[in-house]
Amino acid sequence: MSKVKDKSLEEEGRRALGWAGENMPILASIRERFEEEKPFTGLSVGVAMHLEQKTGVLLQTLQAGGAEISASSCNPLTTDDAVAAALSEEMDIFAWSGQSKEEYYSCIESVIRSAPKITVDDGGDLIFMLHSKYPAMLDDVMGGCEETTTGVIRLKAMSQDGELKVPIIAVNNAYSKYLFDNRYGSGQSVIDAIASATNMLIAGKTVVVVGYGWVGRGVAMRLRGMGARVIVVETAASLNQQKQSGFHRGLEALYDGNWVMSMEEAAAMGDIFITATGNKHVISKHHFKKMKENVILANAGHFNNEIDVDSLQAMSKESKEIMPNLVRYRLKNGKGILLLSEGRLVNLARPSGHGHPIEIMDGSFAVQALCVEYLAKSSDSLKPEVYDVPSDLDEEVARLALAAQGIALQKPTPQQIEYVSAWEEGT
Repeated sequence: MSKVKDKSLEEEGRRALGWAGENMPILASIRERFEEEKPFTGLSVGVAMHLEQKTGVLLQTLQAGGAEISASSCNPLTTDDAVAAALSEEMDIFAWSGQSKEEYYSCIESVIRSAPKITVDDGGDLIFMLHSKYPAMLDDVMGGCEETTTGVIRLKAMSQDGELKVPIIAVNNAYSKYLFDNRYGSGQSVIDAIASATNMLIAGKTVVVVGYGWVGRGVAMRLRGMGARVIVVETAASLNQQKQSGFHRGLEALYDGNWVMSMEEAAAMGDIFITATGNKHVISKHHFKKMKENVILANAGHFNNEIDVDSLQAMSKESKEIMPNLVRYRLKNGKGILLLSEGRLVNLARPSGHGHPIEIMDGSFAVQALCVEYLAKSSDSLKPEVYDVPSDLDEEVARLALAAQGIALQKPTPQQIEYVSAWEEGT
């Protein structure tokens, strides 16, 4: 049933899954309970996520709880073929690295043919295809989980237009997910991928971070720590449906120690550009014209449209692969511009991108696993809307993460509890 690139990579994939599992104690504790309680018995779970070792441990955790798993990737470049081969011996896997656009969407359709009761998405392509091409199947879908800011934006737009037909848990909006994945995970993995693909020094470079949401903050924070001069670009309008306005994020970026300016100003100053907005063409044709020779462009947003790659190609007289995932476009005026990973998600595009650190994804995928369980138990009471992660689940993952490090927070005393609930006494 599965379709992967090379079955002979199975043993290599098993080793990768074993290493990840050894270093994901939060999911291990959840898996132990799932194995005993079997909350997903008889339920098919359809998945479209970056298929690499940490995701594999999540899928094994859901399977341990009784789920029947069918999974594809959520990006044509981010599948670890060895992990896919190993997982294909346990569940239905439709993914390989370097897929064409047609192959990518065909694999998602293969997942849909498994008639999933619950979906787990990273970017929204699976649930969106169900709505657009297979709407009759939605009657049997209990709900879904969405992992990314980009996907949540899409799904909220669908909900506002009255087009969303099933309840969705915005896993991305869990506070622990913001911390684990978006800030600390992206903060390390994006820079790791750029350094791996180019073997260039970060210190002393002027790096333009476009977008100062949770991902942008994490990336900028790590860049400053490595000695880069960081420019942050933000918009005046709130285009990402977050509570903070662009003015708030710009002010925060300034007070965090970054330069803050428009993309028009920053275009001529940067050595490296990193997009992290969840929006379209934030680096475009008129920006390319202002850039210095051999600037590096990288995208840390989910979809490959944050950088206007089509315009870059149209403006170029030639392109040449310098190293894997690194292509130099030579503009018609002679200027060279370097693009990483085809403008796709740089920290997960193989071979230079390996995703977030294992410990980070342990926490993020723990949120995911508990939300799938929540849907399995509570979907009958949920309307077709986008819901935040229940606060008790969010807090439980943070508690488990601390417990895995041997940390137990002290409890407030009865006197302290009484004090914060009283209003008469102020001294």
